[in-house]
Amino acid sequence: MAADFELTDDDLRVVVRYATQWATEVLPVFERAQPGDERPRAAIEAARQFVGGAPRSARQRTAAFEAHRAAKAAPSEAARLAAQSAGDAAAAAYLHPIAKAHQVGHILRAAANRALVAELESGGDPVVGSEMIEVVCRRTPPELVDVLCRYPESRGGASRGSRLMADLDRRLRASRLRPDLDV
Repeated sequence: MAADFELTDDDLRVVVRYATQWATEVLPVFERAQPGDERPRAAIEAARQFVGGAPRSARQRTAAFEAHRAAKAAPSEAARLAAQSAGDAAAAAYLHPIAKAHQVGHILRAAANRALVAELESGGDPVVGSEMIEVVCRRTPPELVDVLCRYPESRGGASRGSRLMADLDRRLRASRLRPDLDV
């Protein structure tokens, strides 16, 4: 697979740090639902190892797969999203430098999941999810937006999670073009 642009280890660490931040915030949701399942926590630890300067390794890949398996077995949608976010954090170390919109999910899905978990925990109030997207935008570093903008914009989809991610994507790109905007 030919690269469409450069993606350095430092760039990858920015993405992994970002995904790990959001996955860590929702990890308790999974751990309350599945207290004996350590797979999502192991994925976050593998991601942190990479962020801390270790090279990418099979540890991140394996931990990501295991966290995604835990997500499939989760007893609730919120727990599934939390485990998925942990898997995404570890998997982000292997983000591909190819100009495909689906790659945006590897950058933003954990953050969008954070918003959707907040929405689900509020009883499904979409205002809560939208408010959390605002929080996410304010807490997104410009370095992450720089990496994001190398990829085509997310097309969104039918699911609430896809729509939240597309909204987040649009708002972060707009903040780069107009730094004076209050995202």
